[in-house]
Amino acid sequence: MSTTNILAERSPPARTEPLTSRLARLLGGANLIGAVLPLGLLVLWQTATSLRWIQPVFLPSPLATVQAFWTMLTRQNLHVDFTASILIVSQAFVYGAALAVALGIAAGLSRNVERFLGPTFDTIRHIPGIAWLPLIVLWLGIGAPAKVLVIAKSVFFPVFLNTLQGIRDVEKRYIELADVLTLTRWQLVRKVILPAAVPSIMVSLRYSAGVAWALVVVAEGLSGLEGIGYLIFRAQGLLLTDQLVVCMVIIGAVGFTIDRAMLALQRYVLRWKQGFEG
Repeated sequence: MSTTNILAERSPPARTEPLTSRLARLLGGANLIGAVLPLGLLVLWQTATSLRWIQPVFLPSPLATVQAFWTMLTRQNLHVDFTASILIVSQAFVYGAALAVALGIAAGLSRNVERFLGPTFDTIRHIPGIAWLPLIVLWLGIGAPAKVLVIAKSVFFPVFLNTLQGIRDVEKRYIELADVLTLTRWQLVRKVILPAAVPSIMVSLRYSAGVAWALVVVAEGLSGLEGIGYLIFRAQGLLLTDQLVVCMVIIGAVGFTIDRAMLALQRYVLRWKQGFEG
């Protein structure tokens, strides 16, 4: 008998991991906990429509909603409206966030810049973006540029203020240590101030991304002939409740995806920072 056969006979049989354990390990306990409430709401929704607690004209069944989604996707070019909304939000977020970070850093590093921008910005930011929409439509029409400008304005101020405050919240002992190490102004900004301000900036970017997606619905509903917002207002006017629910589900799902993507980016950028995990 060969050595290989002897070792094979003496070695204990490999233990097979149960299927439930493998699924739990792959999905993760936190994900399973997070799925309890949505599944419960789905069951309640199905029960309410099946037992006619709510009339279909007010709340269609989940199956009717899925059928409406398929109809909108195959016959009404839902993907075209969805793409239009995503493009508007992407452009507005990039423009608003980039300008906000640049000006926020400038104002945070210079009191004179803050004094110069402060009175004007503090006045403009208290005027809601939707209040600007009628005037901007007069200037730019009802096309994408008007919506991009309105949404970019709403993205700008949270990011600007958090960038400014993040720089101002840098601990004084870090600045004093930089003086002891005789760092140059550029080295101080690059190695001390900006890294300390990044957590505040990332939180504002995550928040503003959600605001941008939510605001595009209002902007498209009030001015425009395409997009998810336009579909919602059209479904409301025609009493197409199933299509209205489809659009609401899409908005919620995309908003959740955007938030999770920004959270993943935040964790990646701040992977050096340790904090309380809960």
